[in-house]
Amino acid sequence: MTFKIVIPARYESTRLPGKPLVDIAGKPLIQHVYERACESKADEVIIATDNEKVLKAAENFQAEAIMTGQQHQSGTDRIAEIAAIKNWPDQQIVVNLQGDEPMMPAELLNNVADNLASDEQASMATVCESIDNVDDYHDPHCVKVVFDQNNHALYFSRASIPFERDETSLRNVYRHIGLYAYRVNFLHTFTKTQSCELEQLEKLEQLRALYSGEKIHVAFTKLNPGIGVDTEADLEAARRLLS
Repeated sequence: MTFKIVIPARYESTRLPGKPLVDIAGKPLIQHVYERACESKADEVIIATDNEKVLKAAENFQAEAIMTGQQHQSGTDRIAEIAAIKNWPDQQIVVNLQGDEPMMPAELLNNVADNLASDEQASMATVCESIDNVDDYHDPHCVKVVFDQNNHALYFSRASIPFERDETSLRNVYRHIGLYAYRVNFLHTFTKTQSCELEQLEKLEQLRALYSGEKIHVAFTKLNPGIGVDTEADLEAARRLLS
């Protein structure tokens, strides 16, 4: 089984302007992410961007980068454009590695691709980890996921699900890690599907897939995905860890 990795790298960011190019330990953020991707078993790694500065930076560290349209609302839309440009076959598996994840383990990238390949019912695959403290359980920025006995997602939410009457236990409470694998034919269908009200309410794109009846494979992992760089505080923490 072979897979591709596409790294969506949008230049504009409300909380961290020019995020892909912020310096961490002497390298732009996007280079750290690209290097993590190259440590995986992917046979092709592509940076998908909407900005010439990111394109030039990627060329400077010998990465393949492709300019995509300005109209895209999400990284998934940008990846679908790359799949069309590259003319990848329908069953090709593509991993979406977000451009602000400089510490994502290569093993986790391999796992999410393998999990989708082994689950013929699923159109997408993703991962989760245990939540072990009440603050994260109630934090709307920490997305929770509930899944069935076949490891197929039942729901994703910013709310505290499943509801724990006794918060001292926090059993079966999982944080969703924003790492995805898709098949190309699903990507093309998904990006043409209208957003549903649940997606709009929760601001969670994966709910569009569940609402449409698609299955999402969810695997539990103990691998640490590291820090996602969304804010100045995240950036400073990443600099400390990667320096």
